[in-house]
Amino acid sequence: MAQSIRETERTYTAPADISWLPDLTAVEPVATLAESGVEELDAVYYDTDDLRLTRTGASLRRRTGGTDAGWHLELPLPRDSREEIQAPLSSEDVPPGDLRELALSRTRGAPLRPVMRIRSTRSLRHLLDTEGDVLAELSMDAVRADALVDGGGHGVWTQMEVEVEPAGDGGPALLNGIEKVLRKNGVDRTQTPSKVVHALAETTGLLDRTADARVQATPGSAGAHVLAYVDRLIGDLMDLDPAVRRDLPDAVHRMRTTARRLRGCLRSYRSVLGREFTDPVRRELRWLAGELGAERDHEVLRERLASGVRDLSGELVLGPVTARMQAWDVARRAEGRRRTLDVLASPRYLALLDKLKALTDAPPLRAKAAREPEKVLAEALLKEYGRLDRRMSRALPMPSGAERDAAIHRARKAAKRLRYAAEAARPALGRPARRLGKRAKAVQQVSGSQHDGVVARDALRRLAVSAHAAGEPGFTWGVLYGQERAAADARERQLPGTWADVRAAARRKALLR
Repeated sequence: MAQSIRETERTYTAPADISWLPDLTAVEPVATLAESGVEELDAVYYDTDDLRLTRTGASLRRRTGGTDAGWHLELPLPRDSREEIQAPLSSEDVPPGDLRELALSRTRGAPLRPVMRIRSTRSLRHLLDTEGDVLAELSMDAVRADALVDGGGHGVWTQMEVEVEPAGDGGPALLNGIEKVLRKNGVDRTQTPSKVVHALAETTGLLDRTADARVQATPGSAGAHVLAYVDRLIGDLMDLDPAVRRDLPDAVHRMRTTARRLRGCLRSYRSVLGREFTDPVRRELRWLAGELGAERDHEVLRERLASGVRDLSGELVLGPVTARMQAWDVARRAEGRRRTLDVLASPRYLALLDKLKALTDAPPLRAKAAREPEKVLAEALLKEYGRLDRRMSRALPMPSGAERDAAIHRARKAAKRLRYAAEAARPALGRPARRLGKRAKAVQQVSGSQHDGVVARDALRRLAVSAHAAGEPGFTWGVLYGQERAAADARERQLPGTWADVRAAARRKALLR
């Protein structure tokens, strides 16, 4: 069974005399340094032929020696951190299936093979506080690297690593204090993010072979701004994949939202990126978001209904309401989870990942991509605003009912697209885009809450029908239905004012004149 830990560390060039260290007790709250022995580590790193793991900041290794021997999949996190997912050693030199699955968004199904062997003689010191608790671990590594690819060579170097304890005192502040002392004494950060990157750069030319292959947009242009947003979203999608597979909290929601943001961006900025390429990608992103929706929509609905029951006073809960809701939840949750995992295991999903990689490597830039971003991005926002304006103008005058519910839902989708387009434009347009995106989000939230109420009423009616068929009281389901109806009515009354705020923001700003 794989387990996960979070590591936060920084790597430095080791001093010429690796037994020498400056006085780190000057860093609060470090009181003493304690020698902690020497470890012999032997790690074989696995990657695809074109180093897809390494190029995305990840690594997969089989390591012996030390206190954590086993298979390690390392995934990058922000601010000097990474997540290390560990699995026990086996008799076979083949990466475990669960780690291969967690790396799939990066490898895109390409086979893994040994690419580098790194052996390290590690001298350990612990940085302790006045109570003797460990604050951080400092290691001096004498490293020997042997490339396991054709034409590879050998490398030898030394380096220093400082890793703070996850539950220790200080975290980034402690690392900053230690680094300040080290730099004053001539010890600088390394230029490579990891040992395997250093080893590959020193012993092979693999990392350089595709370094300049990507098509670049003109710096500061509309295309550069849009591609920066697209790149970030594709990276987020790749990073969220292993979290979804492990069923981490909110992972499905975030992945689905990322797919929708990316799809919306590709639609809004069709004047920048050619739709002959982006339209097929958008269709696949719509499919992915829709499949993830089964699990995510149930999460939202389950919490909404459970909260409604919890808020009822005891005399309003008649019959086995909680038991019936739990049985409904178990069945729907299992189906949603199965559907999500099936999607991530499908050839269609892998094909989508390949398309997204192609989009970042060779973006289909149109003529407007080379222009100044202010006008191009503002024009795109104007079109999205106009679409929302038309849909709200149709929805708001309608009488309450199913037709109006559907029209509000369509307007909500347009508000979402405007919000996402404004997010992409913010680096170029600044405060006007931020304000417009914030107002569009408010419309999305109010109309979304109204739509959630429509979905909840439908679920409550079906639960009431099941309860009636089983001879159970239907009173509580009726109370909940009435509350949802009242909440939806309140949201509908709120919507015109929220929409007026968007129109006022648009009128005030030259962005949308």
